[in-house]
Amino acid sequence: MEIKYLSYLKDNPVEKGVTRDWKNQPIPLTEIEQLEALYNNNTPFPKALRELLFLTGNSCYLLDFAIFNQQQMQEHVRKYLNYGNKTITRPFYAIDVYHASDQMLFVYLDQGDDPIVWNALYEYPIDKWLEPTGLKISEFITSRINSVKKGMNPF
Repeated sequence: MEIKYLSYLKDNPVEKGVTRDWKNQPIPLTEIEQLEALYNNNTPFPKALRELLFLTGNSCYLLDFAIFNQQQMQEHVRKYLNYGNKTITRPFYAIDVYHASDQMLFVYLDQGDDPIVWNALYEYPIDKWLEPTGLKISEFITSRINSVKKGMNPF
């Protein structure tokens, strides 16, 4: 797969840790296509999201998947939304989930090739529970890589 939006991530695949290195782990295109069938009616995901999954879909030092694989994470956030009586009416894909809390990061699948990352705070009032980060996927990932390079926690 040609990497257009996340070349900085491709060039920085490992977090050098004190006790161990954490390397991004990809998922194959066939698995991405299965996810597209399930969560986007067989329509390809935005290019930046496809690149993110291709480079880091199994493990990522910049995003928290909790204990889930990609499909389990999508099912988890959708179930959690139902418990909280919250709805996201547009097609979306969770890119980060805090397993023990009430928050996720996601992108809308109808916002072009490099969509904005959104924060969903399940416990917030209905008029305040969704907020944009103001950063596209490529900008969001670059920001987190730069935090890691400065010795900071990306989260």
